[in-house]
Amino acid sequence: MNRNKATKRLVQNITIWIISLIAITPILLIVINAFKTAPEASSMNFSLPHLFQFENFSTVIEKGKLVRSFVNSVSYSGLSSLLCILVSATAAFALARNKIKFNRFLYFFIIMGIALPLNYFTLIDVMKWTQLMNTKTGIIVLYSVTQIPFSIFILYGFIGGVPRELDEAGIIDGCGPKRLFFSVIFPVLRPAAVTVFILSFLNTWNEFLLPLYYLNSADKWPMTLAVYNFFGQFQQSWNLVSADIILTILPVVIVYLLGQRFIISGMTSGSVKG
Repeated sequence: MNRNKATKRLVQNITIWIISLIAITPILLIVINAFKTAPEASSMNFSLPHLFQFENFSTVIEKGKLVRSFVNSVSYSGLSSLLCILVSATAAFALARNKIKFNRFLYFFIIMGIALPLNYFTLIDVMKWTQLMNTKTGIIVLYSVTQIPFSIFILYGFIGGVPRELDEAGIIDGCGPKRLFFSVIFPVLRPAAVTVFILSFLNTWNEFLLPLYYLNSADKWPMTLAVYNFFGQFQQSWNLVSADIILTILPVVIVYLLGQRFIISGMTSGSVKG
């Protein structure tokens, strides 16, 4: 029996190592080529550079205008995540506390957005009709609404575990609906709210297609689109592309490492509710 357990554990460890190697291989390839010269990086292989080109990163920041793109990404991701939390938390509270048939239908209808694909071409007409095409406000709204289904799913489950006695105590103390939510319920939702903010921030930071379709001006591009400054029909500077990718994913890695414990606690708290 012990031998079978040891064999099973060995197989599991080997499988995990193989999956980890497959996942880290593209990142390793990008990191190696980010320090090469343009001719060395043209083949995009795993050979080490003859001389590490640290100036690739300064070139990317200067020529790729990454400072402006970084500010755009922070503003887009931050504002859209805050808007997503506000809308999702209030909606989840209303749906979770009033479980009538219509609200149940509405909840399942909303979370269908987690799986259903986005029709980009129809959305272009909507963006033009609302005059939000190629605007910072428009991309922030798009980012937030695409994250709302999953955010409501997380918050709905978490609110299901909040005792209704808190609502009753707040009402007895004279709280109206708005004050009840923001003064009594929302502080209890902090683990789930932080989880939603971090996940929404990471997803919007990594989003590529939405700004590609709905932002025509390079001045409004986030960092994910800055790679086009070094790659095109007549230009393929793979060393600069790799350096740009590293600078783009670095903030995401930092945010994830700082908020990892909130993500785990928030996901586990709401995963079995509702």
